[in-house]
Amino acid sequence: MCGINGFTFHDPDALRRMHGATHHRGPDADGFFEDGKQISLAHNRLSIIDLSEGGRQPMTTQDGRFTIVFNGEIYNYRELRHALEKQGVVFRSVSDTEVLLQAFATWGEACLAKLNGVFAFAIWDRDRAELFLARDPVGVKPLYYHWHAGRLIFSSEIKAILTHPDVARTINLDALNLYFRFLYVPGPRTMFEGIWKLSPGHLLRVHGGQMEIRRWWSLEEGAYLQDRRAATEDVRRCAGEAVKRQLVSDRPLGVFLSGGIDSTSVLALMREAQPSGKILTFSVGYEQTEEADKYNADAILARKTAQHFGTEHHELTLSGRDVAGCFEKIAWHMDEPVSNHIQPSTYLLAQFSQPQITVALGGDGGDEVFGGYERYWWSAFIDRVRSIPAPLRPAWLLHATEKIAGRQGFADKVDIPPGFARFFSFIGQKPEQAKRFLAQEVRRSSVGEQAFAPHFQKHWKDFTNQFMATDFQTWLPDESLVRSDKLTMAHGLEERVPLLDLELVRLGYQIPSAWKLGKRGKGKRIFVDALRPLLPPHVLEARKQGFFSPAAKWLRGDLLTFARESLSDSYAPGSTAYVDLAEGRRALEDHVAKRAYGLNQVWALMTFQAWYRQFFC
Repeated sequence: MCGINGFTFHDPDALRRMHGATHHRGPDADGFFEDGKQISLAHNRLSIIDLSEGGRQPMTTQDGRFTIVFNGEIYNYRELRHALEKQGVVFRSVSDTEVLLQAFATWGEACLAKLNGVFAFAIWDRDRAELFLARDPVGVKPLYYHWHAGRLIFSSEIKAILTHPDVARTINLDALNLYFRFLYVPGPRTMFEGIWKLSPGHLLRVHGGQMEIRRWWSLEEGAYLQDRRAATEDVRRCAGEAVKRQLVSDRPLGVFLSGGIDSTSVLALMREAQPSGKILTFSVGYEQTEEADKYNADAILARKTAQHFGTEHHELTLSGRDVAGCFEKIAWHMDEPVSNHIQPSTYLLAQFSQPQITVALGGDGGDEVFGGYERYWWSAFIDRVRSIPAPLRPAWLLHATEKIAGRQGFADKVDIPPGFARFFSFIGQKPEQAKRFLAQEVRRSSVGEQAFAPHFQKHWKDFTNQFMATDFQTWLPDESLVRSDKLTMAHGLEERVPLLDLELVRLGYQIPSAWKLGKRGKGKRIFVDALRPLLPPHVLEARKQGFFSPAAKWLRGDLLTFARESLSDSYAPGSTAYVDLAEGRRALEDHVAKRAYGLNQVWALMTFQAWYRQFFC
């Protein structure tokens, strides 16, 4: 994993400013390529595969025509190398970068369909004077761009683009409204006007002063598998192959281990692939607080899991003081506000792990592909309820079900048919909560519909799978994966996500949702059945729960001083043009006094304030 930067003009000083802004992504080596006034490329190298000079970037083909800067890993590079060698290609290194470069030189854009990996890359074609950029189908690796007056600037991180004096620092008001509604900014927007995310599975081409963007990979509903037993065996096989592929590394490797099914499955498959080797595992726990067992449940399970698989286990214990100390650093590394109270845990766990490993495997993505979130179960349950004739499902019965199950709003959702409106009813903050902290002048309506409705232009026969697929294409890359990437790469550490291996993803969306949904709180049924022989009983028996941190308690304790400071008028001068800090302070004090629970809203405002201070003050 690395950092890439570039633009379609000549400015050596600007190139090096961009490169300096992303140094943390690749501390092992620096590389630059400039071809007259047409192209400038820079690369921060984090050496993972082929640590020799042969793997340095930018890398150019022997004939001088193609030059690449690449962030990511191509997991099937050995197979592609063999195919290219059969066509007469001669390699000078053993790196996956050279395989990608030669694949493009040989097959052009068609090489994308042959890749199994995570990537964001740019290739300059000297003969055509054309720049080609592409991002992996899932969006594991970030890629941002700015286009103005026929000139392109691109980078792995927004902060590098902002080093250009002609790129204005202006807040995108639609993105601002989206953030307070959904707690992140769905792509292709960013919080900065004029800076965009290149969406997953998209390519960008610049030629003759014109820019073209189009999709090269899409997630579509196809024919569903009919044989459940064979599908279960295929999940087991694909998951095992994915983990084996992603164990390729010339640097030390470990596992980020929680108490859940996904990271435990990754560890189990890693142990199966390495029966006797030493495996390093890392997890997070929290200082003793009120309800300590609740917040340390994951750490306790992870500890037992590590013992079960005989790993060398390392556990980091965090406090609210630790969070206060890194809150602003996280805002800087994230580039735009993403409000999630587990960010400090990810950031500090990466910092804690990095002296011992350079690559960590994680369990991201299993829920979106195999139906782990409880909202999928509830949506499918609504469909079952709706199959009962209306006279036989009186309102009082629906409200009783809502009360017994503890699912507020269930009765109202029963009236919503499958589609965009159903999806929308399950995600984000309520509109009145989102507007509460926004200044009157910047409020926008209908931005949520604009961001998510396109994902429902086609009607899937299996709506629950379409629900999962929409999360897969929105929340997963723009909230979850960007968080994992930015907060691990902040410390020069690469996190890999084998459950998002492309072959496993394709298989997952061929499986009917009915085979994925188990009992409430026991999702990913077919995935669990596939991995059951490898998983310890204490993990199989545990009820699924979200990743908890004591953030709500911290706001009443160790984090309170910083929270009050961040919501003061003097903390980030100018932010009151966008947010209502007085309302935020009321929400904080109501939370502290336990008059109302305000973690999500207060955390979102604190995150915005820390981000605004880093990028505008």
